[in-house]
Amino acid sequence: MSQAIAAAAGTASQEWFREVRELAARRDALILAHNYVRPEIQDVADHVGDSLALSRVAATAPNREIVFCGVHFMAETAKILSPDKTVLIPDAAAGCSLADTIHVEELRAWKALHPGAVVVAYVNTSAAVKAESDICCTSSNAADVVRSVPADRTILFLPDRHLGEHVRRVTGRADMEIWQGQCHVHEGIGGDVLRARVEAEPDADVLVHPECACATSALSLVASGAVAKDRVRIVSTGGMVDAARRTGAGRVLVATETGMLHQLRRANPGTVFEAVSDRAVCPYMKMTTPENLLTALREGRDVVEVDSAVAVKARLAVERMIAIGSPSAGGE
Repeated sequence: MSQAIAAAAGTASQEWFREVRELAARRDALILAHNYVRPEIQDVADHVGDSLALSRVAATAPNREIVFCGVHFMAETAKILSPDKTVLIPDAAAGCSLADTIHVEELRAWKALHPGAVVVAYVNTSAAVKAESDICCTSSNAADVVRSVPADRTILFLPDRHLGEHVRRVTGRADMEIWQGQCHVHEGIGGDVLRARVEAEPDADVLVHPECACATSALSLVASGAVAKDRVRIVSTGGMVDAARRTGAGRVLVATETGMLHQLRRANPGTVFEAVSDRAVCPYMKMTTPENLLTALREGRDVVEVDSAVAVKARLAVERMIAIGSPSAGGE
């Protein structure tokens, strides 16, 4: 057990922590945890991060098994990139409201309306949707992916409308159709909520995930002079961790799911990180519990499977994204 993992044991039951680590070693299992899951799950994991970064770890790790503590599409992506490994998820019912805004039949119908268009799919999608897409993207590299598409091709961007609008804004890409999906948690962090927090904390820096409904409002605050340009950043979860390590601010307001605060506070204990909205809690991300993580390790459940033909096509879309360049600021 690494020193970091051993030190983290103090935040959870010593007995539970010890059993999780012993079972993982016995199964030759690597525990991966998304930034949004419960703090005790993050603390016991081997790696914590965004879904794509964790899937890359899964693909290159020597372990026989992967236990993915997050939501189902993330575990699917890990299986797509590491088909020869057993991938477990502590609760197979942990879905994603954003991924559920588009199903493969809807994508096929949308493509039929736009023959010849290039489909750019956010990684927050099912394996079946990825398989019907031309290339994937993360929130940190979506602009670069869109720029890689020839200017004479229409782009179908899915499924998140706020990320799509952000990408269209920064790339100036006019011929870009955007699916009107959204994460119900990020949709709830509206511009009025952000403005109220900025007014209450005028000296705080601001980090905003591009899936948030308040992303446009954040830019408006900068344009109006209410907040200095260098104090507002629209970044992915990985970008938030990087920003947390570098900031000299005394207080930072964070617009994303509240589970992110745990990693930011660990990255920089000297800064106060506060949620823009305390209500930004994803119930699906919290479905991984100490109890069902133990069950997954004891019983080898729930196993994540992806149809082999779907996996091959989906892997091609992910690999095309990776070929453009690894995102320096993480994934979603």
